[in-house]
Amino acid sequence: MQPLTPQNVQAVIDRVMPGTQIIFFENTTATSQQAADNIGCLLGQIVKSICFLVELEDRREPIIVLTSGDQKVDDRKIADLYGVGRKKVKVATADELVEIYGYPPGSVPPFGHRQPIRTYIDQTLSRWDQLYAAGGDHNAIFPITLAVLVSTTGGELRDVVREQNT
Repeated sequence: MQPLTPQNVQAVIDRVMPGTQIIFFENTTATSQQAADNIGCLLGQIVKSICFLVELEDRREPIIVLTSGDQKVDDRKIADLYGVGRKKVKVATADELVEIYGYPPGSVPPFGHRQPIRTYIDQTLSRWDQLYAAGGDHNAIFPITLAVLVSTTGGELRDVVREQNT
């Protein structure tokens, strides 16, 4: 199955944020740190797209968790949302990313997927006015605000990250 492209992401961007363009870099932006380094922003301003499959009694439900680049998703909190054990929440494989979401690892955008995907948004993203998300390729990023991220994805703001040791 062929992956989707940044053009698929740009089509959504054109509808919800006219005038905003995906930015392409010579270097990879596949990790949050690489993206922040290329953009010149704080690590926490990067929107990571973490894709999971939740094993339910009658199906596997794909979900996406949009989290801040300086946070780690707590799979126990995801399991609690579905009333299942932690082992029922699995990170999507590279093949599943392309097949279900449409994009390879390191390039999954928050929207523009092959199918509607239930979305949870890490509430720690509210720390910043300006965020940056993957644009459908390993070197593609676009600016977005939390308000537009929520409205475009239909995502629910949730506490989905591990507690930080202070």
